[in-house]
Parts: sequence; structure tokens; C-alpha cells
Amino acid sequence: MEKKNFAFSKVNYILLAIGMCIIILGLTLMSGSGSEEGVFNPEIFSARRIKLAPAISFFGFIFMVVAILYKPKNK
Repeated sequence: MEKKNFAFSKVNYILLAIGMCIIILGLTLMSGSGSEEGVFNPEIFSARRIKLAPAISFFGFIFMVVAILYKPKNK
């Protein structure tokens, strides 16, 4: 059987999976309870939801771009 040339190598797929996990982590950190009518919920404005989670998600997207562009060295 002849070996087919794929666009990505095994390393690229592993890096893409890691990037996807980082993005999912960031989106999970953004989630939480919402506000209800007449009740103020200060958790909506927490640093985790406003600063940390978007930064982690952004890092995940940048990591995905790097994983796509990564070209392993040929032996």
C-alpha cells in the first residue's frame, strides 16, 4: 500500500486537540449563573469571567493557528 501525503502530520493533530481543549476551558470559565430580574449578581462582573476566560480562549485560538502552521522537521 502506498503512503498518502496528508496536509497535517500526527503532531499537528495532537497540537490541534490541545488547542481545542484550551478554547473549551476558556469558554467553560466564562459560563456561570446569569442575572435574574430584580436581583443583582456580582459574579457577572468577576475578573475570571471578564479577564481570565477571554485571555485563555484567545491563547487557545492563537495556539490553533500555530498548530496549523507547524511543520515538523523531516528525518
